[in-house]
Amino acid sequence: MATTASRTKPVRTGLPLAREDRAERLADLFHALSDPTRIRILAALRNGEQCVCNLTGLLVAQQSRLSFHMKTLKDAGLVRDRREGRWIHYSLVPEAVEEIRIALEELEAAAKSCAASCCRT
Repeated sequence: MATTASRTKPVRTGLPLAREDRAERLADLFHALSDPTRIRILAALRNGEQCVCNLTGLLVAQQSRLSFHMKTLKDAGLVRDRREGRWIHYSLVPEAVEEIRIALEELEAAAKSCAASCCRT
């Protein structure tokens, strides 16, 4: 079974991706979004950079569990980290959030188009 880390691709902005690359990239992003704990972490980061100590307290999560989720989010390119002394600070990657927004808008437009034209008599 392949792990997500082995499929991880760097965040690419401004460059068109081949369909297969884009599908893999979006799969990595949506996989990172597929866990309620990771959604809570992203929600906490909406308000700006957070120290790992704040995230641990906020989520009432063990450090090892939080580290697992942060690695998944980092590997997908949704968050970046910055070390300050002994603490690590995390923040959202706006370009990755934009990729998700665009993909969902495209899906919504296709669904509306299909709903307007499919199965009409």
